Amino acid sequence: MPLALNYTEGVMTPEAGLRAGRKITDAFLKWHGLTGNSVMTPNVTMQIQALPKNGALSGGEPVEGVWLECKTPTFALASRDIQVGFFKEATDIIFEAAESRLPRARIYSNAVHTVDGTWNLDGEVCTNQQLADRIAQG
Repeated sequence: MPLALNYTEGVMTPEAGLRAGRKITDAFLKWHGLTGNSVMTPNVTMQIQALPKNGALSGGEPVEGVWLECKTPTFALASRDIQVGFFKEATDIIFEAAESRLPRARIYSNAVHTVDGTWNLDGEVCTNQQLADRIAQG
């Protein structure tokens, strides 16, 4: 499940971005009851990217911020408790990584549920059911 963490340069150091990415990955697995799952742990991936100072806009004007996007099957991030718990924890992780250089109001997050049958897991295209079956084995 690809996660993406983008932030404007200066909001956090590259090392802090890496630490935040690891912690967010761990939180994602934890909130789904998958900590240590041998199938999902290596398949929760994250892209971390620092954007140039003018690489993000809000209302058409340059803005400093952090953006977290999670692309998941429809059965992930499906319950309100998991949504609130995971995104609160992720926001806390990002806020800490930014070391007070960024207000919480500039930390943005969202989830995108993908089309069933489009997951590539270990080189094999899977439906949600096939994916769930594989996860249950881990």
